[in-house]
Formats: sequence, C-alpha cells, structure tokens
Amino acid sequence: MTDRVELIWPTTLGDALRASTHRMVHAVTATGGAIGYLAPPDRAETDAWLDGVLADVRTGDAALALAAAEDGSGEVLGCALWRRRAAVASHRHSAELQQVMTQPAARGRGLGRLLVSALIDNARTAGLELLILGVRGNNHGAIALYEDLGFREWGRLPSGISVGDERFDDVRMYLDLGRPADVVLHGAAALGAGASRRRA
Repeated sequence: MTDRVELIWPTTLGDALRASTHRMVHAVTATGGAIGYLAPPDRAETDAWLDGVLADVRTGDAALALAAAEDGSGEVLGCALWRRRAAVASHRHSAELQQVMTQPAARGRGLGRLLVSALIDNARTAGLELLILGVRGNNHGAIALYEDLGFREWGRLPSGISVGDERFDDVRMYLDLGRPADVVLHGAAALGAGASRRRA
C-alpha cells in the first residue's frame, strides 16, 4: 500500500528534508541495505551525496524522487534516482538507476515499485533510451521487482562486490525505453565508426 505518500522531485533541498533523508540512509545502511556504504554515513557524507545528485538534477543529467509521508511529518520513507552516464558523449542516451531504498520501518508498502516506476516514466519523458542498474546478487527481492518492471539481466560479474571478507555477484540489468524512429541499430555488426573484423 502506498497511501499517504507524496512523491517529491527536488532540485534543491532544505535542512528538514536533508536531515530526514540522512536518517533513512543511515537506517538502511545500519540494517545491511546494499546501497553502497560499508558503514552508516554521517550527515556530512549524505549532504555531499545529495549536493552532487542535485547539481546533476539542475543540469538535466539526473532525477531524484523522494517518497515522503503525508501524515504531517514529511518524513522521507524512500528514494531513488537515475543519473545520466554523461562522462562519455556516446553514452548520454542512457542513465543508471541508483540508490533505490526505503526506510526499514516502511518496507512492504510498495514504495520501491512506486519509486522505480516513476523514475522509468521520468527517464522516458527526458528522452533517455536505456536505463541500467547494478544489484547485489543476493538481493533476490530487488531482482524480482526489477524483472517485473521489465528489466533484464545483461551481465554478471562473479564476486564483484566486496563487503569486508564477503563477496557477492554484481548483477547488471537494463531496460529498453525506446528510441526515435530514425535511430539505426547496428548491434555487434562490424560496420560503422570504430568497427573491426574478427581475426581469422
């Protein structure tokens, strides 16, 4: 159930929402959430992360969605974002889905599905053609959710994620969002810029 939840698409964030987002990130990490931190971050770390994301939001290279409680508290219960793969010009038609998380106490309410579905629609509207993501191999619930929303696995790096002395597969997934009708798809054909033929 996602009743009494508001989706917020910020370009800037005031202190109250920053503090609430920090509490969520801290709680998710403290309960073993696979969101990139090995230990719960301090407020300075989450503020720095938000500053970087919001800077990309303002240039059109990202979108951040926050699921906030509508019970008067405004508490952030979940978040997710897409970030354009802007470092290389030939990858700007794609973006990576990142930091999908929900407050541990709010799990089971469909917030992950709500956030990811909203970001898929937002990415399509922004003209993106591909969404990719990485997920820890032991996170079968997340993988099932992504598959249900149309993502497909395109690669897996065995033991590619390190958490102390434990190793987990790095599962890579993609979602094709569609593209303009005049786009020509070459796939792996040995033609076009940068092509070479296999040696005999």
